[in-house]
Amino acid sequence: MCRSIKTLRAEPEVTSEDVRAAALQYVRKISGYRKPSAVNQEVFDRAVAEIANATDRLLEDLVSRPRPQKDPVPTS
Repeated sequence: MCRSIKTLRAEPEVTSEDVRAAALQYVRKISGYRKPSAVNQEVFDRAVAEIANATDRLLEDLVSRPRPQKDPVPTS
């Protein structure tokens, strides 16, 4: 599900546009609407905003372990 959502954690800089785009893709997938009807637009937009906010908090709070450094290639 949502395989096209880009992994944001590994990105050097994550913009609010990146976060919103991922939230929008998620809401589209879950709701089944690419573009909701006028009657559903408000709830759709609210869901996107809530998921974007949760995503921002998640990315801010994640503790990433540093990658192990590779041993240098010996030069003989």
